[in-house]
Order: sequence, then structure tokens, then C-alpha cells
Amino acid sequence: MQHLSVSHITTKRDPLENRGDQLPHARILLADDHTAILNHVSDMLKDEYEVVGIVADGNSVCSQVRTLKPDLILLDISLGDCSGIEIARLLQEQGYMGEIVFLTVHEDPDFVSAAIGAGGRGYVIKSRLNIDLRPALEAALLHRVFVSPISD
Repeated sequence: MQHLSVSHITTKRDPLENRGDQLPHARILLADDHTAILNHVSDMLKDEYEVVGIVADGNSVCSQVRTLKPDLILLDISLGDCSGIEIARLLQEQGYMGEIVFLTVHEDPDFVSAAIGAGGRGYVIKSRLNIDLRPALEAALLHRVFVSPISD
């Protein structure tokens, strides 16, 4: 069982600081190539967060981030047409100041390291979605890291 907690990192601006929003009303972009997952996550979050966009392919993520300016991106690692980890790196290079939480089926410490190394604040295993998603989003919005327990 592995839950990481990292103290606030001051190199990023707080995406909520200029809007005066309370944490539960953060703007979230969902990116996953499985429609059922997107629908389930959207339903889970709609009462607590503002889901500003839903994309099903990696190529749409960067353009939607520029247009929608989400506080947080929930990003699948395997998006079919590209890697969520590569998208996260690209977004960081382009100056994205929000948070990224990865949603994945991969229970591999190497994927966790790569995701966090690419700027992710969270790593949620899809089989633990109902348990870990909300704590991961809350941690990310507080500039902390959350990782679902990885099976051995």
C-alpha cells in the first residue's frame, strides 16, 4: 500500500488563487479513450466539481486545455493514439499551470514514477476509481501527491 504526500511546491502558481473559488468547484477536464469511464467519472464528479470538458483522444487534450483552461486534468495514460505521460510532459513544456491526475489500469511502479516525473500529482488505478478518485483530486488541488495502492 503506497500513498505519497509531498509538501506544497512553490514553483507552480495556485490555479485557484485568482478566481476565489472554493476547492470543490475546481474546473476539471476529463481525458480517457473509454466512453464508459468518461461517463462514470463525469457522473461521480458533477455535484462537486465543474467538468468543463470531456475528450476521448490524446490529440484533443492540448487544444482543449488551451481553450478551457482547467484547474486539473484527469488523464488516462493509454489514450489509444498517444501516451498520457507524453501529453503531460508537453503540457508542462507549454506552461500549463494546473494539476494532472493520471487514471490508468497500469499497476507498475515504473509507470507511477514516469507519471509523477511528467508532472502528475495523482495516480489512480481504474479498479480503485470509486475509492481513490476523490482523495486524489483533493490532494492534487492542494498541491500534494496521491498514488493508489499498487498490487504486488
